[in-house]
Formats: sequence, C-alpha cells, structure tokens
Amino acid sequence: MTEPGSEDLSRVREQFIAAQLAGDRRRALQLITDVPDSIRVTPSAVRTHVIRATQAEIGRLWQTNAISIAQEHMATAISHLALAALFDRDRPKPPNGRTVVVACVEGELHEFPARLVADELDVAGFDVRFLGANVPTDHLLTFIAREEPDLVVLSATLALHADAVRAAVKRIRELTRGVIVPGGENDRQSASPLG
Repeated sequence: MTEPGSEDLSRVREQFIAAQLAGDRRRALQLITDVPDSIRVTPSAVRTHVIRATQAEIGRLWQTNAISIAQEHMATAISHLALAALFDRDRPKPPNGRTVVVACVEGELHEFPARLVADELDVAGFDVRFLGANVPTDHLLTFIAREEPDLVVLSATLALHADAVRAAVKRIRELTRGVIVPGGENDRQSASPLG
C-alpha cells in the first residue's frame, strides 16, 4: 500500500534533485513550499520523502564520483534552505513539556541528519535546542548542565567519530540522569562530506 501523495512526491523528488544539482535555489524552494498544499501531505512527509531522500541520493552520487564535493555542498546548502522553509510551515503538536538537546559530537561536521531529527522532535511537541555541528564536549556539558534536558540526542555520521560519541556519553552520564540517544545516518548519505 502506498502513502497518499507518494507518486507526486516521487516527481517532486526528481525535480528537487535536478534543481539542487543546477544550483537553482529558488526553484528548489518553490517545489518544497508548494507540495504540502498541492497534494495534501504534511511538511514531515516532504522532509522525509523528498529532502532526506534526495540527500541520500546526493551522497550516493558523490560517493560514486558522479558529482564533485562542490556540487554536494551546493545541494546540501539548498536542502538546509528547504528544511528552514518547511520548519516555518510545520504545525507542531502542543508542547509536551520535555526539553531535548540535539548536537553533533565534537569533530562531526555532518549536521544534516541531526537537523532532520531536531525538526521532527519539534513537530512532535518537544522543546528542542539544536546545537548543530562539531560541538566541543566541554561546551556541550556546560549547556546540558544549564538546560537540564529530558533527552540528549548525539549525532555522528562517520565511524571515525565513534570514540567521540562514547566519550561524550560517558561524560554526560556523569552529569545527568536524562536519556541519551546516540545515533547517526547509516545509509549512503553518511559518506557525504558535508551531509
């Protein structure tokens, strides 16, 4: 059984990736902002089935040398603009009273997967503090001590950052009893240099 609008989302995905690779930011944003109203899908569906899916394809194209790092960076920058546009159109659930800190571990420059998670948690009603890429562990600990979140989400997309994840988790556990969720993108997108 297919999801409502999935065929339309496939077409949008193809057009969106073409706009990304052409560097046409305005066309890419128009595609994204027109979708929820035109085919009656949620911004979350667009975020998952268009933007996230195209980033996975961009990562695959980079990994196979079909596109350059410069093209990958350009496409990812356009995806970040698209996420911001969708964020503005989201209809979040009522606040659930829980605070979440989402951060990439020290050395991790691929913030795109963490941003996807942060946006989805925001829509689910969480009070999200998204810290972005390469957050030094000492600064992360200071921030967590101040915010006292219910949940800490740590992102690392490359295996070479596994030690940084382990070290951060260990130090956070000494500081708080909150839930810690380490994770990362394990599909082809993780090979992307900017992700």
